[in-house]
Amino acid sequence: MMRRPHNLYSHILVARRTVPPCSGISSCRVACEQKLVSSALYSSANAFDLNRWWLPLRFPFASTASDSIKAGVAGALSFSFALSTAVEAKEPPSPELLPKDVVLYQYEACPFCNKVKAFLDYHDIPYKVVEVNPFSKKEIKWSDYKKVPILVVDGEQLVDSSDIIDKLSHRIHPKNSVVDDEETKWRRWVDEHLVHVLSPNIYRTTSEALESFNYITTHGNFSFTERLTTKYAGAGVMYMVSKKLKKKYGITDERAALYDAAQTWTKAIDGRDFLGGSKPNLADLAVFGVLRPIRHLKAGRDMVENTNIGEWYQRMEAVVGDSSRLSD
Repeated sequence: MMRRPHNLYSHILVARRTVPPCSGISSCRVACEQKLVSSALYSSANAFDLNRWWLPLRFPFASTASDSIKAGVAGALSFSFALSTAVEAKEPPSPELLPKDVVLYQYEACPFCNKVKAFLDYHDIPYKVVEVNPFSKKEIKWSDYKKVPILVVDGEQLVDSSDIIDKLSHRIHPKNSVVDDEETKWRRWVDEHLVHVLSPNIYRTTSEALESFNYITTHGNFSFTERLTTKYAGAGVMYMVSKKLKKKYGITDERAALYDAAQTWTKAIDGRDFLGGSKPNLADLAVFGVLRPIRHLKAGRDMVENTNIGEWYQRMEAVVGDSSRLSD
């Protein structure tokens, strides 16, 4: 297999599922409506419950939608520059510690999946990708764990992005048992704060929601009918969901919250090339991983233009380098 060349995404984060009622169908409020956001929004994170407020929308093209589409619109939707500073190269593991067979079950836009990919890419660990269909999830029916990412390493199933990274890191650095409190603090900040700021930003306006779903439907594992339905209905749904997420996470101004998070991170770096010093640590890779999907969306462009995060991001792009993903 050949490795897929590195590619700068025009990405997003994600959403959840539902498709509006249609003429000739007595009821489209199926049981899956209760799960509208939970499995895809941030995937391995706790999800937002829409059941209390969801009001179905009408889209004429959905009149003959299949039951699976009515049940959901966005299951998987869960979501260069020259350097002026010299940075250290990638850190591939010793050949004897390198996993032999690595398979990532993912949604392309999922921020937690992108965390795992940033770790794999930086350490030059070859991996195959299985894109999961958000409606049927048939690709992970073999597993009792029904979220992504799932990483199978030499036959062993690993779940939850932070736990996956911890276990892989220990495997390729078995002698490194030192706990870095600063690294731990900022990895937790990524999972508990940064990811929750992103969704309200990429779905902030209807045009931004469509921009996000254009990527999702282009790169996700959807049938032709699901792709058409998801792009427009999903954008409309997540535009509304984003307003509820703002309230849930106490966000009054989406962009201000995003800029503040970016500035908080650059302040933590405190003049270093990376939080890890001369090379990235796990917190650097986590922040880079969740930001990479949105970097070339409007929200990401605005973030770079209005904060000081750009130089760090450039260094991360350079040091993470090409993807170690194997082509199909």
